Amino acid sequence: MKIGVLAFLTEQSGNPGAIARKAEELGCESFWVAEHLVMPTHYTVHYPRSADGRVPEFYAHLIDPFIALAIAAQATSRIRIGTAICLLPERNVIETAKAAACIDFYSGGRLSLGIGAGWFPEEARIMGVDFPRRWRHLRESVEALRSLWSQDDVGYEGEIVRFPPVRLYPRPVQKPAPPILLGAHDPKYALRRVARYADGWCPGGLSIDKARECIPQIRRMARDEYGRDPDKLEFSVLLMGGGQGPSADMMKQYAEAGVSRLVVAAGASAHGDGVKAVQAIAPIVERAARV
Repeated sequence: MKIGVLAFLTEQSGNPGAIARKAEELGCESFWVAEHLVMPTHYTVHYPRSADGRVPEFYAHLIDPFIALAIAAQATSRIRIGTAICLLPERNVIETAKAAACIDFYSGGRLSLGIGAGWFPEEARIMGVDFPRRWRHLRESVEALRSLWSQDDVGYEGEIVRFPPVRLYPRPVQKPAPPILLGAHDPKYALRRVARYADGWCPGGLSIDKARECIPQIRRMARDEYGRDPDKLEFSVLLMGGGQGPSADMMKQYAEAGVSRLVVAAGASAHGDGVKAVQAIAPIVERAARV
């Protein structure tokens, strides 16, 4: 079982390079950073993970993920680096293609792009997103990214994403493109979206039972409905809870269900020393190495 670590990087976390280097030293397979571009002053959305339904204040302080990953790439040599998740509809797709390609190029092909459509309507609207159509926006952005990363004189004419033929360099080291993992949580819709256009799935808090149920469905749809090779899909699970982390038995059960990576959130990184927050997951990495 591969173990990744998710850091919530703010001004209090310290240098992203030092934090990523610590994750690499511990033997983590991957280092992930979160994204929220802006925190609306006024909103009505209910946040289910807080007792009062308020969105955590540290969301306003999150470092831009591509800047953080550029610093992390410079400070490391082996560990994969990624977004968990990039709110792709809130970003200009050409700018995102350029930033992601540059990070993949200078990291030697270590980027994974975790993406999502977003759950925060007020944030999305501020960033120019038509919230009810955000999933179409996401799919069109993914299609445009892959074209920009692999072709010259290519344009895109979707319902939302549109641009005339352009050339964009450098190209990513990974061919045909860095892996794009969908971070959607709702199995009702996420399964088909992964099967149709993602390179894998990285939902938050997916249980072992749900993994056993959903992963075969995704693989079957990818093969039968979209003509894709299901063996090329990668399945990860983001674990937000604290405590001792997943046991050896849990890791075995996740692996048997088809999950190849567990990404453990170092929640304390948002409010203090990110190196210490990552260090705290060392027992999980050691446990995985013995499984």
